[in-house]
Formats: sequence, structure tokens, C-alpha cells
Amino acid sequence: MKKRAVWCALAVLPLTAAALAGCGGGSSGGGGDGVISVGIGEPKSLFVTSVGETEGHQVIMALYTPLVRYNDNLETELAAAESVTPSEGNKVWTIKLKDGYTFHNGEKVTSDSYINAWNYGAYGPNAQDLNSYYSKIDGYAAINPTDGSTPATKTLSGLQKVDDLTFKVTLSAPYSGFMTTLGYTNFMPLPSVAFNDPAAFQNSPIGNGPFKMKGNWQHDQLIQVEAWDGYTGTKPKVKGVDFKIYQDAGAQYNDVVGGNLDVVKTIPTQQIANAKKDLGDRYGQTPSGSFQGLAFPVYQKDFENVGVRRAISMAIDRDAIVQTVFANSAVSARSWVSPQFPGARDNTCGEWCNYNPTAAKALYTESGGLPNNSLKISYNADGGHKEWIDATCNQLATNLGITCTGNPVPKFADLLTSLSKKEAVGMFRQGWIPDYPTMDNYLEPLYSCDAAPQPNYSGFCDKTFDEDLAQGFAAADNNAAIPHFQAAESILAEKLPLLPMRFGRNNFGYSDKVKNVTIDLFYELDLLALETK
Repeated sequence: MKKRAVWCALAVLPLTAAALAGCGGGSSGGGGDGVISVGIGEPKSLFVTSVGETEGHQVIMALYTPLVRYNDNLETELAAAESVTPSEGNKVWTIKLKDGYTFHNGEKVTSDSYINAWNYGAYGPNAQDLNSYYSKIDGYAAINPTDGSTPATKTLSGLQKVDDLTFKVTLSAPYSGFMTTLGYTNFMPLPSVAFNDPAAFQNSPIGNGPFKMKGNWQHDQLIQVEAWDGYTGTKPKVKGVDFKIYQDAGAQYNDVVGGNLDVVKTIPTQQIANAKKDLGDRYGQTPSGSFQGLAFPVYQKDFENVGVRRAISMAIDRDAIVQTVFANSAVSARSWVSPQFPGARDNTCGEWCNYNPTAAKALYTESGGLPNNSLKISYNADGGHKEWIDATCNQLATNLGITCTGNPVPKFADLLTSLSKKEAVGMFRQGWIPDYPTMDNYLEPLYSCDAAPQPNYSGFCDKTFDEDLAQGFAAADNNAAIPHFQAAESILAEKLPLLPMRFGRNNFGYSDKVKNVTIDLFYELDLLALETK
């Protein structure tokens, strides 16, 4: 990826994946039986402390209720939490839970449900994808030694149980935005059975949300959830959701047009121009916080020269790609933070993101170029990215005189695995959908030293960048933090570990069997608003 420190799989924004013709869930879209079908890609994980991409996040948000949610004005509202109270200058946070929540197996949701889950996610040897999201909690360093040794303890010293419905979180340093982060998947609770066999648990996770699993995760085919009668919050209006797993974005779109799928969350780029004609008023577009870029593995010698990175950036005509490939359904990006979020600036990148093929060729030659004048750009083939990657390669070949080829990786999950292992994939497509509505969420997970190797897959590490982030975290409130986060973003403009390409819009479609279909800034389909006709 959600949302998700959220890594994304889609095309027009952070991506969603799609599938070949054969997929589970039957041949019809749903609707008549109160069950709706939604297209997704194969999740990397359904264990909450490892769900850092869009496909798994959509399923997790059906199965779990977070401590907080975000309204249309990006304000933080309480969900499973009764209250979240800071003290000691935003360093200690007391979380009181609403009474009455239980897991789908009947186990009561308590303070231990959160403390045990967070400890599991933060413990280094468990190798959870969202491990770095606990780094601000006191005791994180002790259970994540940098020398590869086995930690002497397995728990965060900053988590303290007060009673069954109250616990305290002590951070290693003040962080005014901590409450805002609590809507993300890594801060969900887990029942005690989850730790008996985590690998088995994620095939049929047990949550505290409005839907519960129906059967097991049928990998590469289907995930089914059904409305849970025991839910104490707002109940869904549909009886269930079939998440049909696709490996091809075009097949997903065709199934919606043909009435064999109810919701496609991202319309493939090659179909954007046809969507209004194909779907009529069933074609939707909403604002998105999504971001698409091209990242350099800066730890590899081929890409260590910033001059080469700058030359590649100036050789790309972002506006032309948005116009021709995306039919103006996205917005060219020359910054790293979505314009939808407080603190965003229009052109942080400056001259390095302005299309200038003559200057790009001169700088490329002056900087020594790439080995063999050859470049590979890897992307997940299940997200509909081929067209824009090919267009980018054509521009680079023409303007820099290099050989550039797209490298399609069959599944998004496979690409993330290769990046985690630091395999040589060349440049790579990196999408991002925010996990929570603060500027730093576009910065810390993708570029801070502590976030490597995931989701900071580029391996970028800069001391001044991290110091600017730390000053922002220590600010009195979110508004006071913005200038420090902007300073950190300016370092990205200087070092260019990732080239901003586009800010997306949610371009989606749905069948005539459903209504009230909407997707928010975090690329989340609102399952509680959905209704069948």
C-alpha cells in the first residue's frame, strides 16, 4: 500500500488490484440476496499488524472497529474508544474503551486485547509489516535491537493496563498527533486465539467489527464476510460482502459493466474515457488522498547519484501522461503531500519536476548516467499500471537516449515481497494512500530511517529529515507541527528518493443492484452506507 500506511495497488491512485475472469463468489454481482460483491486484489496479509496495503485494509475495515475514525472534514471522531486523553505534554495518552464490544467469537474486547496485539506487532522477531508504526511508544527500541540480537523482553514498556477498559500509552517523546493515528489497522485489537497460530488466524480472522468472516480466505479467489448480529455499533444495511479477488484490472471493470460484479473501486486507466458511456450515472468520482510516484532504490549503486535522479525526473512530462493516459482523471504531482491535506504545498519539487528534456539530457550526461544506459521500472501487473509505465519509459528513452523497459510483476503482494528483500527491481512504482489525516503520514512511513525496509522500500535515510519530523511530532498541536513537516518535505525535493507523479481521484463504478456507493479520501469503500436495490 491504507490507508493504510497504506501502500496501494491500483492505477489511478494508490491502486487496487483486479482479476482474471475466474474468481470466487458466483457469476452474479449480488444485490438480490442482500450480498454485494466488491473487486479487490490479493491481500498480502489479513493479520492487523501486517496489513499495510489497500486490498487487505478494505477487508480489515469490514471485520474490525478502530479506536477512532475520520469524518468528511478530516476531524478525528471516537469509534471503539470512549475517550483518548493526553497528559504530560502529549507524551502520555489514556485510552478508555466503550463497554459492550466483543469479538465475533464472543470474547470481550478489553485493554488486554489492544495491549497484546500492539506488543505482538512491535516485537521485532515477529517481523510484522507495520512494526515501525509502534516506534513512538516507549520501549520500542528494546524489542527491536539494531544489532540483530534477541530482545531481552517481548513487551513495550510504554503500555500499561489500568483496568479492563482503560490503558495508558507512554510515548518516548511527545507527539501531538498520536490520537489521530489510532484509526489505522496496526492499532486494532486482537482476540487471545490470534496468537496461538497467527498464520492460521489470518485465513479466518476474528474481529470486533460490523462484519464477520464467512468461511476461510480463498486465496486469489474470494473473501466473504457477513453482517454480524452481535455488533453494538452502527449496523450495515447489506447482509454481506463478497470480496472477489482479481489479477487483471480490465476483467474487474468488465464484470461491473456486465453485471457480474457490484463495485469496482478503481476503473482501469484504459477505460476511463469509456466509463461514462458504459456506466452512465453509475460512474462515480470523488476526491482522493492518493499519491503515485516512481521510487529509486537509493541503496543501490546504480541510483546513488542524485544528478541522475534529477535528470530522470526532468525528462518526464507528467502533464502529458495525465492528459493522454488518464484522460485528466488524475492531477500531476510536483509535491509529496496530497493537496487535500493541511500543510500541503503546490510545487515543493521545484525545477527538478518541471519538464525540461534539454536540461535533463545535459544533467544525465554530466552525472555519468546509468550502467549500460539501461533502466527497468517494476510495477504490479494486477493494478492496471502498464499504460503509464510504458508512456514514462517512452519519454525517458526519447529524452535521455536510454533503453527503458517496464517490468510487470504479477501480483502487488509479490512486488512488496521483492522490495522487502531488497531484490534488484530497478526503479519501482510506489503508491500511497494516507493512513490518517496528517501531513507527516505522507512523510515518515515512506522516507524515515526507522521505517526501512518497509514501507520505506527506497531505503532513503537522512538525519536532517528525521530531525525535522521529530520537531513536528513535539509541536504543541497539529497546526504548529506543519512548518517542521514542510521542512522535511523540502529535503525530499533536494534528494529525490522518489519522484512525485500524480495525485489521484477515486474513479469507480458500480452495478444497478446497489446504491449509496462512495469512496473516501483514504480509498475506503463505505460498507455501512451501501444498500441493495
